[in-house]
Amino acid sequence: MSDLQRYIIEEWAEDYRGGRLSRREFLRRAALMAGGVTLAVPMLGSLGVSASADEVAQAASSLPATVAQASGVTVPENDPAITAGMASYASGATAVMTYQARPRAGGAVPGVVVVHENRGLLEHFKDVCRRLAKAGYAAIAPDLASHQGGTARHSDPAQVTAILGQTPAEQMVEMLNSGVRHLQSQSSVRRDRIGAQGYCFGGGMVWRLATRNADLKAAAPHYGSNPPLDEVPKIKAAVLAIYGEQDTRLNAGIPAVREALQKAGVTHEIVIYPNADHAFFNDTGARYQAQAAQAAWQRTLAWYERYLRQ
Repeated sequence: MSDLQRYIIEEWAEDYRGGRLSRREFLRRAALMAGGVTLAVPMLGSLGVSASADEVAQAASSLPATVAQASGVTVPENDPAITAGMASYASGATAVMTYQARPRAGGAVPGVVVVHENRGLLEHFKDVCRRLAKAGYAAIAPDLASHQGGTARHSDPAQVTAILGQTPAEQMVEMLNSGVRHLQSQSSVRRDRIGAQGYCFGGGMVWRLATRNADLKAAAPHYGSNPPLDEVPKIKAAVLAIYGEQDTRLNAGIPAVREALQKAGVTHEIVIYPNADHAFFNDTGARYQAQAAQAAWQRTLAWYERYLRQ
């Protein structure tokens, strides 16, 4: 099991134990992530969850649970101040589908790569791009499931999550590196002023991108898992790391990454918002915390003003 798979399956286990995910749905997802019932049983055992092969098989044959979500639109695509829509760029042999938005007004602006959660390129992350465009940035949100047809191809969100968990981290980092180059190739973007922000799984990918791309000037991982700590000295971006106070699983890694950042002399700030849980920024999810989300948004924009605008 890769570290990304473990991160995702631990998140599902946390939701299961917290009553946000039924046992059947949790077992169904575990079978998807493991690639079958036989491998799912020991995976579950490693998390302290006992389940027979028959129970996992029955769950695996069930239909996905339906989860209602808000629309996720705060800035409409036809907002007259921006231009937005789908595009694509090449990353090796993969055509990476990406959502992009930028100010309609002329002139080159800083660029930002937005990295989605583990359910793929949902409407919320397109909206985050449009919010950034309204704030004066050219933003893209690459679909990291593009090599398997993209998020929209799969009706089961857990299938997208399994694809992401089973994809080597290096492959996804290269998709994001290609996204940085895609932004830099545009005449409307300041190629020396590129940032990145991501959420949950996407926050972890932003950490990894920052260790692999010296062109990043600013990074804002939101409650993302730590990168390999021995690679932290490679980070050149100014890092704003955002967490929720109640997100104890992810917060356990804060002391280690703080120490690594300090030892490496990386410009950084770590912010923990009170009364906020994992995924508190996503206004389409059950753990949305409006006060913390608004504060985190304003702090992120202020960070970009300092490290991307200057």
